[in-house]
Amino acid sequence: MKSPPDSVYETDRARWQALVRRDLNANTAFVYGVLTTFIYCRPACASRLPKYENVRFFDTCKKAERAGFRPCKRCQPTSAVEHDRLSAAIIKACHIIESREEHVLLKNLANEVGLSPFHFQRLFKKNVGITPKQYAMEMRLKQVRSGLQKEATVTEAIYEAGFGSSSRFYENAEAVLGMKPSEYRQGAAGIDIRFAAEKSPSGWVLIAATEKGICAIEFGDGPDILEGRLRERFSKARILDNDDVFKKWVKQILAHLENPQRSLNLPLDIQGTAFQHLVWTALREIPPGSTASYTDIAAKIGHPKAARAVAQACASNKIAVAIPCHRVVRRNGRLGGYRWGTERKRAILEREAGLKKSSFHKQIESDPKIET
Repeated sequence: MKSPPDSVYETDRARWQALVRRDLNANTAFVYGVLTTFIYCRPACASRLPKYENVRFFDTCKKAERAGFRPCKRCQPTSAVEHDRLSAAIIKACHIIESREEHVLLKNLANEVGLSPFHFQRLFKKNVGITPKQYAMEMRLKQVRSGLQKEATVTEAIYEAGFGSSSRFYENAEAVLGMKPSEYRQGAAGIDIRFAAEKSPSGWVLIAATEKGICAIEFGDGPDILEGRLRERFSKARILDNDDVFKKWVKQILAHLENPQRSLNLPLDIQGTAFQHLVWTALREIPPGSTASYTDIAAKIGHPKAARAVAQACASNKIAVAIPCHRVVRRNGRLGGYRWGTERKRAILEREAGLKKSSFHKQIESDPKIET
């Protein structure tokens, strides 16, 4: 839901109503001072509600301080306002990167959002998890993927995505696409894939592999649906008979789904960005029966403010169980989302914990509004 415009809080009466209901959206619109203490706060501050006749409203912190009020130590309005300003600057920078066809120099980007290049670079990486340059690269690679799937030539897709030369693109292409650009454009033509759709304790599961290793483990409602997804993703790949090596991989995965204590030792053919690889590697270090929060993973990979980006990397994972994104939960203990359904995530965690009715199950029963 969008925040209301600041114009909603123009009158003292409207501001008082926002203060009474502790309106979070009003925090960026005004502050209020209390005459009995000469302290000023943000509207959503948890401090005791003052009397209306003792309240004075100000558009900014500076105006409140010029009137003789000092900032509240609880809600820290000056630091909160600065945090909002910096967050807005990062969001604006992301929009600039996404909308520009040409590469924007760091100093120019920093100047457009009103920050020094050094401070902007550090702040961007702290909040987004990667540098502005890496973010721009990932946006362009995303455009290339889309262009290649729309039957554009490789060269057209590269230049339309804003790459100044094809050589810059090819430096990263195979690591990100998982194959050569021409192969990706042709629906993985020339790539050999083996797959199996089997029943498991977690429902139907599709397992697929290239010559490099497992490229997909996905859950679904039936073998036909799962096979359809695979053929759509690799529309022109050669689907081969399952050889003895692949059959051993399938057997190992099914055994792990039945008994999570059985380790998985499989080669993986993983397609993703550098940041996603960092996250997925950290996920594989979470042992069965344990969980970690998105914030925990962000801290582990050296990007403590990138919890949201970690959640996005988990959502992009197409190799279930082997890359155990199901073991990542919200910081408050709630399950969070799962590509293959929250109920399946709960069931897998229960099985791993070895409990008939785990705390996760009890939590869902007691809180029907679990976020997915």
